[in-house]
Amino acid sequence: MEMRIAPAMSITDKLNILAEAAKYDVSCSSSGSSRSGDGKGKGIGNTVASGLCHSFAADGRCISLLKILFTNECIYDCKYCMNRCSNDVPRASFTPDEVCELTMEFYRRNYIEGLFLSSGILYNPDYTMELICQTLYKLRTVHRFQGYIHVKAIPGADAALIQRAGFLADRMSVNLELPTAESLRKLAPNKHRKTILRPMKLIQNGIAQNRNELVLYDHAPHFCEAGQSTQMIIGATPESDYQVMTVAESLYQKFSLKRVYYSAFVNVNQDKDLPALPGGPPLLREHRLYQADWLLRFYDFTVEELLTEDRPNFNMMIDPKADWAVRHLEQFPVEINRADYRLLLRVPGIGVKSARRIVSARRFGRLNFEDLKKIGVVLKRALYFITCNGKMMYPTKIEENYIVRNLTYQNLASRKERNLFSPDGMQYEQLSLFSK
Repeated sequence: MEMRIAPAMSITDKLNILAEAAKYDVSCSSSGSSRSGDGKGKGIGNTVASGLCHSFAADGRCISLLKILFTNECIYDCKYCMNRCSNDVPRASFTPDEVCELTMEFYRRNYIEGLFLSSGILYNPDYTMELICQTLYKLRTVHRFQGYIHVKAIPGADAALIQRAGFLADRMSVNLELPTAESLRKLAPNKHRKTILRPMKLIQNGIAQNRNELVLYDHAPHFCEAGQSTQMIIGATPESDYQVMTVAESLYQKFSLKRVYYSAFVNVNQDKDLPALPGGPPLLREHRLYQADWLLRFYDFTVEELLTEDRPNFNMMIDPKADWAVRHLEQFPVEINRADYRLLLRVPGIGVKSARRIVSARRFGRLNFEDLKKIGVVLKRALYFITCNGKMMYPTKIEENYIVRNLTYQNLASRKERNLFSPDGMQYEQLSLFSK
């Protein structure tokens, strides 16, 4: 294939532009597949299913991968995108060899554990996807790189190119962009929902077929071993949390996705069709959606349980699990020594690990509150919803307003003081956004 990338810019200048251009794409995860070197000195790097060694930036994004765009050139004019074709921004494109050089040099210096490669659309989807496939092929075969690779599938690219990339990458993702087809037509008129969903189905079918091949042939090549994911921009369009989570639930069921990522809309363009967001990006809303997503994937909740058309948005003051609990107080308090595993998962302050530990530990004796604390239960939240041996931890009301008031009580005295007292004299602790 003839290369049509201008080489005038240095690789360092390209890196500065294309790393900055990639920061709004949050759909990257560094876990899910296992592979080690061949032990003969012919390969470099490895990855493990439990996850790579990675750190996180202050906003929670993973920074252990070399996260870049192949190019920020784009033929599309999506109104929310910094790299849209109508924007006057510095443009750059890597060559496959330059991406390989950067990945290997960063890896040797222990800066990264793998590569996250996305791209704008250079000339057309097929041309761009072909360049990405060339890059992955050279990394895997010429440079013998065995580390983690996450790559974006380009909607509209030929199915054969998507398949080639799937045999070279650990994870692939196709950005849904916006929750509904109507919003996509409004803000990304060059993109179409069917074009986006088609490669998702191709990847899903490739994974399923490869799983069957691996049963028959031990040495069959792996296809997208870490699965696929997608990303939705939240806050650019007026969809409710109920609509967003319904779309996510459908994607998990129809395409067997590993993750749906939610990206708080950041207004980087001046456009009449974009919201002003005077309070800044809706980061708390993004956080609540992630918490709800966790409930769908690991806590056996459904969207219909968490939200309804009459109550379509999450309570920003408390997390979705606590919000569900205070609206279903008829199911509480739960007796820790008798409740089944599924019911334990529905208690605020009890996570998957602590629920399993409770079920295991009570086979050897009855549990009390001190035992629960050692097991890992967050008692400051669970105390409203549980009993041990028929007794609550403290005398407390099973009443929605009372519980919500104490869960959200603010520390008016000092931010440094972590212990709070409610008006009834009971002691509570300020909640963290990252509590269970």
